[in-house]
Amino acid sequence: MTTDLLSPFKLNDSIELKNRVLMAPLTRCMSDDNLVPTQAMVDYYARRADAGLIISEATIIRPDAQGYPNTPGLFTSEQIQGWKKVTDAVHAKGGKMFAQLWHVGRVAHPHFFGGDVLAPSAIGVEGTVPRMRELAYVTPKAATIEDIQGLIADYAKAAENAVEAGFDGVEIHGANGYLIDQFLHFTANQREDQYGQTPENMSRFALEVVDAVIAAIGADKTALRLSPGAYFNMDEDNRDKAVFDYLLAALESRHLAYLHGGIFDDSMRFASLEDKTTSEYLRSAYKGTLVGVGSYTFESAKESIENDQFDLIAIGRPFIANPDYISKVKNGEALTPYSDEMLAELI
Repeated sequence: MTTDLLSPFKLNDSIELKNRVLMAPLTRCMSDDNLVPTQAMVDYYARRADAGLIISEATIIRPDAQGYPNTPGLFTSEQIQGWKKVTDAVHAKGGKMFAQLWHVGRVAHPHFFGGDVLAPSAIGVEGTVPRMRELAYVTPKAATIEDIQGLIADYAKAAENAVEAGFDGVEIHGANGYLIDQFLHFTANQREDQYGQTPENMSRFALEVVDAVIAAIGADKTALRLSPGAYFNMDEDNRDKAVFDYLLAALESRHLAYLHGGIFDDSMRFASLEDKTTSEYLRSAYKGTLVGVGSYTFESAKESIENDQFDLIAIGRPFIANPDYISKVKNGEALTPYSDEMLAELI
């Protein structure tokens, strides 16, 4: 079978993408000091509207979700209006855009908001805040049941705010060692209540967030990113697979817009996943629309899609270096190589 990655793809009855190439979420720390998107961000995203779907940089759902400087939010009217300028610009160029909803959990820092850092358990991580190396991580507070209910409500409210801001949907960030992911891994979750110890309990928070967002904006506008293999701000535990086996089976009935792997390099294999890669494991356990990510080229992604490893591809760093990535691929033009210096400015 030959698959044209640049032909339209129907996510569901309400959303059709103009191609199978998504722009991956890329944290750039370029909002203003009130976490409001800037004009530079409007221009940045509009230049990339040829992607089948843009997934926004991770966007915090409330003040205590912040763990990096100048990451945008979706909890004030000014932030909503700032994002509206972004989505209007993307839509004006025929693009579609999802907001990635984010709470960093135990890698938040009180420098940004004052007050407690929340996590499943009072287990900290070593290290310092990216771009602010003088700030060491603190030991978090184990979230109470009341805290958890507030978090679930705030994810749903952020989803409503995203729709108000003009986004076509949301991707819940449940990956990469952040809050939802912390509930899903034994290393970070040592609770003894209904949110810990068993696969069903450890999946509960993720499913309650998904259900609240679906209730707020609809399953057709709701997606989820997951990292079944622990690798970032998290240690691997062979018990984790049972948690994700349970979670993925439960997600089948939610009819999400898509499920997105959270991995920097999809050639990594995990002993806890029976030596599978992230995409191999997700495809084996989940039958809905799957987005692959992690150091793929257009050509290697095409081969993987044709081999039924996933349905869509999210491209990250090449989109930073090539605002016109889709045009270059379509016309067979050479891509500008990515370099870390490009992070210093929005091109």
